[in-house]
Order: sequence, then C-alpha cells, then structure tokens
Amino acid sequence: MSDPTWITLISIAVTFLFMMGVPVFLVIGYWVIGCSFVLGLTLDNIGAALSNVFTDGFALLAMPLFILTGDLINKSGIAKRLSDFAYACLGWLRGGLGMASIGACGLFAAISGSNSATTATIGSMLHPEMVKGGYDERFSAATAAAGGTVGIIIPPSIIFIVYGFLMNLPISDLFVAGIIPGVMMVVAMQTVCYIVCKVNGWGQIIKFQVDLILKTAFGAWLGFFAIGLVLWGIYTGKFSPTEAAGVTVGFCVIVGLLCLPLNKMLSRSNRETPIDEKSYKEMLVVEGFKITELPSITMRSAQITGILAPLIAVSVVMQQILSLLGAQETIGTFLTGMGGYYPVLFTAMAIVFVAGMILESLPVTIILTPILAPIAASVGIDPIHFSVVFLVGASIGFITPPYGLNLYVASGVTGVPYFRLLKYSTLYLISLLIVWFMVALIPELTSILLPNR
Repeated sequence: MSDPTWITLISIAVTFLFMMGVPVFLVIGYWVIGCSFVLGLTLDNIGAALSNVFTDGFALLAMPLFILTGDLINKSGIAKRLSDFAYACLGWLRGGLGMASIGACGLFAAISGSNSATTATIGSMLHPEMVKGGYDERFSAATAAAGGTVGIIIPPSIIFIVYGFLMNLPISDLFVAGIIPGVMMVVAMQTVCYIVCKVNGWGQIIKFQVDLILKTAFGAWLGFFAIGLVLWGIYTGKFSPTEAAGVTVGFCVIVGLLCLPLNKMLSRSNRETPIDEKSYKEMLVVEGFKITELPSITMRSAQITGILAPLIAVSVVMQQILSLLGAQETIGTFLTGMGGYYPVLFTAMAIVFVAGMILESLPVTIILTPILAPIAASVGIDPIHFSVVFLVGASIGFITPPYGLNLYVASGVTGVPYFRLLKYSTLYLISLLIVWFMVALIPELTSILLPNR
C-alpha cells in the first residue's frame, strides 16, 4: 500500500481510539509513531523533538509555576475570599451567586492562568452553595464550566505562553492584549446568568451593603495584591512572565505559611456559606497551610503538569509531521484562495472552532498556530490581534461538545452527568461566540492597552 493509504488507515484507527475514550496524549502519540514509521523517520527523531521542546523553551517553565500558583491560592483560602467578595458585590441581583461564581472565575484566572483549575476550584466551592440557594444543579454546574473558559484568556495564561513560544511573540504583550476580551467574556456570561435566573426566579437575594463589600474586599486583599503583582510586573517589564510565575509562587507560599499561625491567634470561626455576616470577625489573613502540606500541594500540581507537558511535546512532533505531509501548504492554499482580510480571518476562526470541538486547546494551538498565524499575517492581520482571536476561539472549545474539557471537569467536581450540562452551557456558548466575533471585528479591543500601539 502507498504511504497516503497507510496514513489514512492510521488516522482512522486513532480516531476510533479517541471515540473509545483513549486519552488524547496517547491518541496523538500513536498517530505520531505510526506516521513516523510510514515516512521512514526514526524513533530517535521523536525523542529529540520531545526533548527540544522543553530544553529550548524557557517560557514554558512558567506553565508548572502558574499551575502550582492555582493550587496554592486555593489551599491558602485566597480563592474563597475572592468568591466572597464577588458575592457581596453581586448578591443583591437576581442570580447574584451565579454571577459571583463567574466573577470569581475571572479573579481566580488572573492568578492561576488555568481553565481546568479555575473550573474545579470555583465549581467545588460554589456549586453546593448555588444548589442550596435554589439554583438548578445543571445550571450551577454549567455556570462553573463556562466561567472556567476565561482561565486561558485573562492573564496570566498558560496557553498564551505556549502561543508566544511557538510564534516568537512577546508574551507580556499577549497577556495585556487578553485583558479586555477576558473581561468581556465574564460580563457576557454574567448577563446570560442574570437573564436565566430572572426568568426562572432562581437564587436568594441579599441586601446591597457597602460595609459588607468593604469587609470582603479587605478580606480578599491578598488575592488582589497577587493579581496586581503579576499584572504590574509584566506590564511594566519588571520581570518576564516566567519570572512573574516564580514571584507569584513565592508570594503564595509565604502567605500560606505565615497566615496559618496568625489565623489561629485571631481565633476566627469557620464559615459554612459564602457570606455569613455573623461569622465575619477579623479578616486580616486567610486560612493558610502547614509547611508539611507543601509536598502534597506540589505533587498535585506536578501531576497536572505531567499530563500537560507530554501533550505539548507530542503535539509539537505531530505539527512537524503534518508539515512534512504538506498540511501547511494545503491549508495555506485553501485560505489564501478565500480572498482578503475578512474571508481569511473568518475561515481561520471556523477551523479553530471545529478543532476545538474534538481536541483540547493545547494540541489545537500547537498544531494550528504555525499553519494559520503566518497566513493571517500575510493578509494584514496583526499577529497580536490574531493570537487573541485564535485563543478566544480555543477557549470556547472548553464548553463545546463532544469534547468540552470544562464540561467534564465540572461534571466531575459537581456530580452532574455530562449531557445534563449541555442545555445551559449552550446559552453561555452563544454569549461567548458573540464576544468572539466582536473581538475579531474590533482589533482595538486587543491593542488599546498595549504601549506603542
């Protein structure tokens, strides 16, 4: 049989494995190994490519550090305080707790940079409270899944780091360009949440109290400081994104270790609900953690990194093989044949959307970025603008069936079956698509905060 026939059969076989639930890493790995044999490439080539991804990619060192940051702020109680503040600000509206969970996702994402960590953390904290507050459990779980999509858009962002590494773009500029689109995504989803809850009468309404907002804001000051530290350092150029990740990890470790003894001194009572005025006493510190807990926290982060890092590496090798097969030239010819600026932009968006339906954002980014980004640049699309358009589309894939990683994460932490989430996640999906097209059509949304632009 000819090489194209063998590659077609291998592709069909791994597609079947994917449909059977085999992990994406293994699916891509089997395809890479099979195609390597067909094309006469040695396994040494695969090993060298896997090794070079991380030995030559200093920027990728930020990925495990930001993952660790997410676990540290969750364990220390900072994430809980941020969610309390969001509820104090929005709880007086119908659906306020649901809107607060989306807002808390945005605040958490501004420190952790991970969509799955955002969904898991906020979902596990606020889903039970939403159900107790009269929300439909399917809607509550779908809200956590949708809110997590901003995890890779609001800086810092692991996927922006990968994109910048692939295309040799300044990661600090990518981070800043994602701020306004990320905020727009949060506001759009909160609007959907408000409308759905208003129609169904879900949620308990609390009084609008300035003193409660101030108390919770004061209680979340460490979270705000961490967010400000990351954004200030990157925006001013005081440190690189990788250095920012290291600084944030150090800050969270110090906060966690010092706040536990201080917390015991203040003898603060434990809280069972997001907002309980009677139990609010001193709010100077968060819960903190013991030094003996650091190994387990680090191990959990290492496990997540151990899942993502091989996926990045094997996806890079897959992209190299696709280049050898002429995929870049084929797609390039197809896109350039579409016409000018907008036909290329919208066709690229369609490709990203379809890919996001069946693959996680990392392989989508690694495989398609080297193909689509140069073509977009050739028709005059600004590279920074296209990066945000590309990654907003990739983030939408987190709640797009049949893959929808955030839907699986939310299902896992809430116990609501995957397919029961789809009714309400579709409403959030529509709002995100509207934001996506706004970002694509208005480049200033990504460039207005960038210096010298």
